[in-house]
Amino acid sequence: MRKTLLAVVIIGLLVSCNQSHSNEYQADLIIYGGTSAAITAAVQAKQSGKTVIVVSPDKHLGGLSSGGLGFTDTGDKSVIGGLARDFYHRVYLHYQDSSAWRWQKQAEYGNTGQGTPAIDGDARTMWIFEPHVAEQVFEDYVQEYDLEIWRDEWLDRESGVSKKGDRIISMTTLSGKTFKGKMFIDATYEGDLMAAAGVSYHVGREANSLYGEKWNGIQTGVLHHDHWFKSDISPYVIPGDSTSGLLYGVSAEDPGVYGEGDHRLQAYCFRMCLSNHPDNRVPFPKPDGYNPENYALLSRVFASGWRETFRKFDPVPNRKTDTNNHGPFSTDFIGMNYDYPEASYERRREIVKEHEDYQKGLLYFMANDANVPSDVRDQMKQWGLAKDEFVDNGNWPHQLYIREARRMVGQHVMTEHDTFSEGEILDPVGMGSYALDSHNVQRYVKADGYVQNEGDIGVKPKKGPYKIAYGSLVPKKEECTNLLVPVCVSSSHIAFGSIRMEPVFMILGQSAALAASIAIDEGIGVQEVSYDALQKLLLDSKQVLAKP
Repeated sequence: MRKTLLAVVIIGLLVSCNQSHSNEYQADLIIYGGTSAAITAAVQAKQSGKTVIVVSPDKHLGGLSSGGLGFTDTGDKSVIGGLARDFYHRVYLHYQDSSAWRWQKQAEYGNTGQGTPAIDGDARTMWIFEPHVAEQVFEDYVQEYDLEIWRDEWLDRESGVSKKGDRIISMTTLSGKTFKGKMFIDATYEGDLMAAAGVSYHVGREANSLYGEKWNGIQTGVLHHDHWFKSDISPYVIPGDSTSGLLYGVSAEDPGVYGEGDHRLQAYCFRMCLSNHPDNRVPFPKPDGYNPENYALLSRVFASGWRETFRKFDPVPNRKTDTNNHGPFSTDFIGMNYDYPEASYERRREIVKEHEDYQKGLLYFMANDANVPSDVRDQMKQWGLAKDEFVDNGNWPHQLYIREARRMVGQHVMTEHDTFSEGEILDPVGMGSYALDSHNVQRYVKADGYVQNEGDIGVKPKKGPYKIAYGSLVPKKEECTNLLVPVCVSSSHIAFGSIRMEPVFMILGQSAALAASIAIDEGIGVQEVSYDALQKLLLDSKQVLAKP
């Protein structure tokens, strides 16, 4: 009897050990995230001969690149190299096949991109695309490089990061899986692995005085682009009556003092893929809890004579759009995301749903409400959600545009001075070129009793493309020596406004993997990587480190 009991205990222990072991996975490099940066980093790791595991909280790969942002923010495309350029080359090859043009002839599409032709035949790249095409390119990378991807795996942010001294040993997800690696990359939009590893970061806008900047802090009275109220519009339920309460979306808080820092974030939205083809159009649904009063302020904007509703219905192939925010009241859900970076997963899901309901309600309102001018309603009804996009999510994008969340405070902090090329970057790992771009941060009541937006900034780099420092991917040495952060890079709010473009994230993801490869081979921390050695690998990988 005792022998039988002992055998049962031993078998039980063996089973338990095997089960524990079966939930442990090991590779040279562990990448957390499913963004475009995560996939380019994984591809580069494989090209460098390293084992790699991608732990993705997302089911769909590619982040915003496959999540609706098809009208690429290229900036100066000549400084987009490496795997990023390969991605856009693969998009080009897709659209060279006549079968790709299902809802529109290629000749009917035109060739307009954002500051560049959509199709660059000489360079064999295409910068404008449908969401499902981008996602397929990322899935092609997975197949070609036999990437190990664990999807729908969420970091245990409370106790999932195990460190020994200044090194991460492993990360564990909420499902109980543990991933051990020599090096780690946080390629999420939120910076969750970075934060859980005890690395310093910032949320919100720094005061201009911190880094001697001009465009960073509170920007009351600064009105760039066309995303502000150009007419005097009352924010009150009863126009002119401050006792009647504020319309939905208008903050009662004081906007703060110009130049000071605050906790506020630039607005998020979904980049929507819409269609006006009758056979590929789904009428805008009326969301649960729809309240037309939430859009009363927009009615007043229309009443003022504003008619730019369709200005950012940017065309992508097959009679579809990448529809983005435009105007004083649009798809940006201003002021409704401040708690997102630090929020629990449950709260984040609520915020995402709130943004979805707001935008769906906005679409329904503009297509159906009598307070919307008939010319706008009639044109809006010609559009709908694209039936053949995001088919497992009710034709709605699977990725909210997290324009900014946490930003690491690392070995080097990129500031507006770096984007203006006012100092020399000695360790470039890629280049940026897009305008320093922030969407609105708040909607408030001015002293004169009228409504205004604040925080929208658009300033071009003074000397063209600028270098991005390796030090901005690297934490402080005393905090972590085996982590690189190519998305939530070390930068000020306004510098990040230029860096935060999808091609740049791909560039930095690849560069981070190359640095990780050197650190693995030499058994050193990421801060000790020789830039001379890294620069050689970067150039061999066709990264662009100086303006051609």
